[in-house]
Amino acid sequence: MKRIRFGMLIMALLLSFGLLACGSDKETKEETTQPTSAATTQKTPSGTAAAATTTGTAAAATSTPVVREGPKDVILATTTSTQDTGLLDVLVPEFEKDSGYNVKVIAVGTGQALAMGERGDADVMLVHAPSSEKKVVDEGVGIDRRLVMHNDFVLLGPASDPAGTKGTTKATDALTKIFNAGAAFISRGDDSGTDKLEKALWKKANLDPKGKSWYEETGQGMGASLQVANQRDAYIMSDRGTFLAAKSLSLTIVLEGDPALLNVYSVMGVNPEKFSLVNGPGGKAFADFMVSDTAQSIIKDFGTEKYGRPLFIADAGKTYEEVGLATPFG
Repeated sequence: MKRIRFGMLIMALLLSFGLLACGSDKETKEETTQPTSAATTQKTPSGTAAAATTTGTAAAATSTPVVREGPKDVILATTTSTQDTGLLDVLVPEFEKDSGYNVKVIAVGTGQALAMGERGDADVMLVHAPSSEKKVVDEGVGIDRRLVMHNDFVLLGPASDPAGTKGTTKATDALTKIFNAGAAFISRGDDSGTDKLEKALWKKANLDPKGKSWYEETGQGMGASLQVANQRDAYIMSDRGTFLAAKSLSLTIVLEGDPALLNVYSVMGVNPEKFSLVNGPGGKAFADFMVSDTAQSIIKDFGTEKYGRPLFIADAGKTYEEVGLATPFG
């Protein structure tokens, strides 16, 4: 009897230890799966922003936090084309010199840049997807949206033009030829402004290239995606500025001039009333700078000396309709 009782006591102790261990594991898992950022909803204060390289991959955009270290730090969420062209390399130092602010540039796809604003992970956004920008403005997250500049998108391809796109005047017609020929096509696939436009054009042409062997998404920024297309002798949609600034490309423009390829850039602050740690004054200062005479003069001439033409057209003070949009949001 004593042996039985002793055995039962041992089993009870082992069972208790097992339950405690399970409970400990569960607590550990719950603890490690909690969000790492405090800014998961609009009502939650945010103090960090996702860091990213100019590749614009989703993984890079959520890996390492960029912390606001003080009231003079301004986090700019922007598209990769403003970085890949070198424009920000000129504008940011000019702003910092005169304002005393320190700008932390996060160059990702426009979709990710807008998402950063919606989380309160940025103070100001410089983006180029008008229809997608409407949502953040309607939500009251994006404030004081202003027209900054524009250029256009171009369809690029190998000089041999295997799909026979040269001579077409509409982007949808060129994409139809590429689809029917099964010619290699590189897509950014990163929810950027360029990616959004490309996807919209396929849809307008009533075509779906997704899953086709000749259609490849890089998940990267414009500069990196251009290099992939160049290596593959593939077609790709690009903003003109990044294409002109890219080096050692054998790709050529096979379609340009379609009004559907207009590429408009706007700046807007992130509403500090929705996120307590957003640097409202800093974001406003940068947005004001982008439409100032100083910045617009830089934009107006940027690229002329090297490429014989500016990479962007300065538009501050104009209406969206004046540059070619039907409405301010496309």
